[in-house]
Amino acid sequence: MNIHFKTALLFVKDVAVSRRFYEEVLGQKVEYDFGEDVVFCGGFAIHDASHISKLLFNRENPNISNKQGRENCELYFESDELDDVYSMLEQSGVTFIHRLLEQPWGQCVVRFYDPDNHIIEIGEPMSAVIKRYLLTGLPESAVAQKTSMPLQEITRIKSEMD
Repeated sequence: MNIHFKTALLFVKDVAVSRRFYEEVLGQKVEYDFGEDVVFCGGFAIHDASHISKLLFNRENPNISNKQGRENCELYFESDELDDVYSMLEQSGVTFIHRLLEQPWGQCVVRFYDPDNHIIEIGEPMSAVIKRYLLTGLPESAVAQKTSMPLQEITRIKSEMD
């Protein structure tokens, strides 16, 4: 038996508002637009909460607004231009969970809410973190220990830098 993950599906109050947010603020591209269901390239989709609630629970007028964005999952994105992304997020007026910060493993990230209070995280790629540490002269073994990345990956990235 083969089971393959296809997409994460977020229930949203207003598909148009959420679609604009993901397209205009986060620069995501729509792969399919089915009206109440919009699938983005990269593996996530948004679905009108009222519509999906009727399909899942057979409720005509569901009270779904208190169930969204309960801080129990997040969508994770990466960008090589995290400082620019952060500035754009500040200008867009998103509600930050926390501002740009460095995680214990060295990765810089920012977390905020989408229009339905789903958690969004944007971080720099771990390859950028590894390169930053290697450029400071840290030995490969120390970079592997600091980032929790396999030594083989550190070595591979270092060979690409040479």
